[in-house]
This record gives sequence, structure tokens and C-alpha cells, in this order.
Amino acid sequence: MMLSDLQNKDIINVFDGKKIGSIIDVSLDKEGKIIEMSVQRRRFIFFSGGLSKIKWSQIDKIGKDVILVNVNT
Repeated sequence: MMLSDLQNKDIINVFDGKKIGSIIDVSLDKEGKIIEMSVQRRRFIFFSGGLSKIKWSQIDKIGKDVILVNVNT
């Protein structure tokens, strides 16, 4: 799977069912495995949502259209 494939998926928090945002970048370890994702949080009318970091271990499922994560925020 390519980064562009991940960037096209919505990030949904299974804790509360809300959309978190979209992936804009990933951090890799020395072996090239993803350790965390940088997510652009949802924007509101005039406010930027900011950035969040989601660890690879917090991913529950990667589906066709969404990535389900378990983040208790």
C-alpha cells in the first residue's frame, strides 16, 4: 500500500465515531515501517483543526474508504 492510498482514506475514531481528519504525513522507523501518522484535523468554518499524531498501534482496521483508530481524546 502506498502513502497516497492512505491519504485518500478518512480517519474515524471508534471511541466516539467522529471523523478525525486526513493523513498528511507518516513517520518511519529505520526499517521503513510506519510508527505514526500525522493527521490534519477537521477544519471548521474559520478555524484550522491543527495536527494530531496517531501511533500505528492505535489503528484497529484499514478498510476500503476509512481507517478506524482507537484514540481516547
